[in-house]
Amino acid sequence: MGERVPIREIVRQFTPNWFTVTMGTGILSLSLNQFPLRIQGLHSVAVGLWMTNAALFSLFSLVYLARWIFFTAEARRVFSHSTVSMFFGAIPMGLATVINGILVFGIPIWGSEMVEIARFLWWFDVLLAVFCGVAVPFLMFTRQEHTLERMTAIWLLPIVAAEVSAASGALLAPLLSPQIGLRILLTSYALWAFSVPLALSILTILLLRLILHKLPPNDMAATAWLALGPIGTGALGIISLGSDATRILPSTGFAEVGQVAFGIGMIGAVALLGYGMFWLLIAILITAGYLRQGLPFNIGWWGFTFPIGVYSLAVLSVAQLTHVTTLFAIGRTLVFGLSVLWLAVACRTLMGAWNGTLFHSPCLIPGSIPEDRIVGPS
Repeated sequence: MGERVPIREIVRQFTPNWFTVTMGTGILSLSLNQFPLRIQGLHSVAVGLWMTNAALFSLFSLVYLARWIFFTAEARRVFSHSTVSMFFGAIPMGLATVINGILVFGIPIWGSEMVEIARFLWWFDVLLAVFCGVAVPFLMFTRQEHTLERMTAIWLLPIVAAEVSAASGALLAPLLSPQIGLRILLTSYALWAFSVPLALSILTILLLRLILHKLPPNDMAATAWLALGPIGTGALGIISLGSDATRILPSTGFAEVGQVAFGIGMIGAVALLGYGMFWLLIAILITAGYLRQGLPFNIGWWGFTFPIGVYSLAVLSVAQLTHVTTLFAIGRTLVFGLSVLWLAVACRTLMGAWNGTLFHSPCLIPGSIPEDRIVGPS
């Protein structure tokens, strides 16, 4: 083991990629809480993971803020980097898992006052998600260098954040008064539409890229799973919002609309899960090929976790409404696989953080960004 990396250097090299750790940890806590079999102590494990996740998100936010304060010029280089900038979307998505945990775990522990805290954080998360969903693509249009051959599924990350906020809003809306819940509900539907159609269009381009240019390098192996993210979150969002509509809309004079929304949510979720099955099987085959070649560990491995988690939650949500036993079995299998994968990735991450090998900012490598494309002072 080499010398420990100084804290100053950790701050200088810290990137938004680290927020994928909170995405994966948060979704595991929520998935374990939805696990369809009663296992003693499992709920306590889920609560512990959520608390750990909230602490990690707070720590990462402070470290990344410190980078902007003390290394502003270097931090601004991220805007021109065609890969690292995509991970800005991980910040609102990581925060959404913390908010969901407040609603699922925090209210039983600390009481109904947590609803207002979650509501405030949710609106902040919405602003972050919309900002990432517009600002990062605009940088792609104007400042960054992209080609179809170098495209990967990380293009989805800034786009998907809005639909993650929508799914989070579906959890929040029923806990508020009908009028406030209606605003959350309609905003969440708008966020879903802000994200899902665009994400699906990116998946179409991604399929073309894979056909024409084959698989990306093995250090980008985890991106094979990112396609499940918008599909799983889209399914979870549309079915959860449909269920909310049947509870919220009747008290506002739109009972018939609520029933229609429920039906659309059910059919839409099942259709998206079917589409997701294609990408799930493709991701398994691609990863198996990478494993035979040798798969180097990097922080990108957290990209395996969140997509599996949201897809499993969507499967379990459909199963709970339809009582189809096959879906429960698929959901259990996915959550179990997610748990094993999270444990492996978390252990490797702890080792890499301890010896400092994972603190590495690609946008600081000389020549990684053309000088005329750098945003801000060099």
